[in-house]
Amino acid sequence: MNPETAHELTLAGLRMADRMNLIPCFAKSRVEDPVTVMGIRFPNRVGLAAGMDKEANTFAAFGHLGFGSVEVGTLTPRPQPGNPKPRLFRCIPQQAIINHMGINNPGVEEGVENISAVSNFNGVLGVNISKNKTTPNDEARMDYLECLRAVWNVADYVTINFSCPNVPNLCDLAKAASAADLLASLKSEQANLSNETGRYVPIAMKVSPDMNEGQIHELANVFLDCQLDGLICSNTTTTRQGVEGHPAAAQSGGMSGKPLYNRANETLEAFAKELQGNIPIIGVGGIMSAEDAVTKVKLGASLVQLYSGFIYHGPDLVYRAAKAIKEQCPVERVS
Repeated sequence: MNPETAHELTLAGLRMADRMNLIPCFAKSRVEDPVTVMGIRFPNRVGLAAGMDKEANTFAAFGHLGFGSVEVGTLTPRPQPGNPKPRLFRCIPQQAIINHMGINNPGVEEGVENISAVSNFNGVLGVNISKNKTTPNDEARMDYLECLRAVWNVADYVTINFSCPNVPNLCDLAKAASAADLLASLKSEQANLSNETGRYVPIAMKVSPDMNEGQIHELANVFLDCQLDGLICSNTTTTRQGVEGHPAAAQSGGMSGKPLYNRANETLEAFAKELQGNIPIIGVGGIMSAEDAVTKVKLGASLVQLYSGFIYHGPDLVYRAAKAIKEQCPVERVS
């Protein structure tokens, strides 16, 4: 089956199974391993990465599969269809996925409506936001601020996506000077909204795994100077190391899955060294086993997120990863 069609049918099936209370029939109970990160109490340290629930209408079902947190989106101010199809490709022998989706989503207004309609989610909800493809980078700040205001009352934390390789020039916002300007604006608005509403919503930023040491050092200093609440490390890669020779390797877009694991870990370890525990890190990229998840925590991640591993190995990976982290990485290690 076409991967995007399979994705849509799976999410529809999950929503139906959740409404009928059937998920306990095929998924183990959630591992309870509570930890406080970014000032938020997470039921366990395994979350679902952004990009799976793009419309923010299936997160309750994912929560019932054992995830302690779910990050929905990416949402943009206006709806956008994304890039032309086909735009999602499997590299099954390598357990990889290549996507050129282009941040297709219904827009932040509908996304917030979808979130508000859900009453049976018992985890932590992150909302991933970005600018519209048609918004020039010098006006991107306004798109992010609009989304931040829109999701403030429904999000437990907000992630700034400025590292998706599937939107032209978006990654230019991750250059130190641009990132500093964007983050300063977001932190200022965060303070204003916190004063107005009486609630504090942490801001995380999701970085690319394709940076060199100098870029990591510069960005880490920006994050420290601006007192970023959390770092998500990392997004998909534009490299094709590990899938050479596969027909899908010629497709443009970002690659996730097993071949990303080492590169994502190197980026995670480098940021952990730079940040020295002052900003918590959520480790993402290539987690295909419980041991992979434990390694992320030992490298400096306070939390981990799954995406491709969940697609290839199913909900049992959520349970095994959360259980292994609980047993091998005591909560006292996590800030």
